[in-house]
Amino acid sequence: MIFRAIFFLFVYVPFMLVAIPVQVVLARFGVPGWTLIPKIFHRLGAAFLGMRVTVLGTPARGRPTLIVSNHISWTDIVAVGSVADVTFVAKQEVRRWPFVGFMASLQRTLYVDRTRRSDAHRSSREMGRRMAAGGPVLLFAEGQSDVGTHVLPFRSALVGAAQHALVEAGADEVLLQPLTIAYTRLQGLPVSRTDRSLIAWIRSKSVKENLLEILTGGMKDVTLAFGTPHVLTEASSRKVITRQAEDEVRRRLVALNRGLPLPEFEARV
Repeated sequence: MIFRAIFFLFVYVPFMLVAIPVQVVLARFGVPGWTLIPKIFHRLGAAFLGMRVTVLGTPARGRPTLIVSNHISWTDIVAVGSVADVTFVAKQEVRRWPFVGFMASLQRTLYVDRTRRSDAHRSSREMGRRMAAGGPVLLFAEGQSDVGTHVLPFRSALVGAAQHALVEAGADEVLLQPLTIAYTRLQGLPVSRTDRSLIAWIRSKSVKENLLEILTGGMKDVTLAFGTPHVLTEASSRKVITRQAEDEVRRRLVALNRGLPLPEFEARV
């Protein structure tokens, strides 16, 4: 805990004091290379939180891509953001969170108001524009976080909305890439079911309790498994392709939690 406090005060804070004003300008005007500062920010965040990130597979680049993933904790964003240049999709409430909302906006996060059905069309159009411009968009497809032992059903609504929005944005197709996030070890030991309450964002606990447990927790090994992208066109069945991605993520999560190898991948740290 002392090391983390020193790291935060003498590394993290000085970086933010210099980088945030620069990022405000880069993000506002969409200057090429604006994703570099967020990636460094997340890498420092991973070090601060004691996260060792292992990447299996390769994030799609250079083509319109929608990444669909399971969701365990807000630290998922730090892990993914430290290795991939992506635009995150978040619930509208995040925009109003102190500091977190500000930092999310600097990364040009897309916000969705789940209480308003009409907002889905607006957010999907923006997703389509980002992807048509070649920027990968990451969607936590379960619609909520879970403890990390299994995968909740993926919601195909935003996948379908983004599918139609691409046509409006002028793209013929988009790649849909499954991503599996698995927290496999805590303090060097396999993560038990009890340990998962120290890693995941538990809705029955207060925000203060969740933050305290995550910030004071031990070293965590996180694996990000980027699957083979599927081509999604206007004629593709959004329900079928979303279910395929869900099944892939579920299979890989089970294998990673059990410590089983995934022979289709080569690991890189």
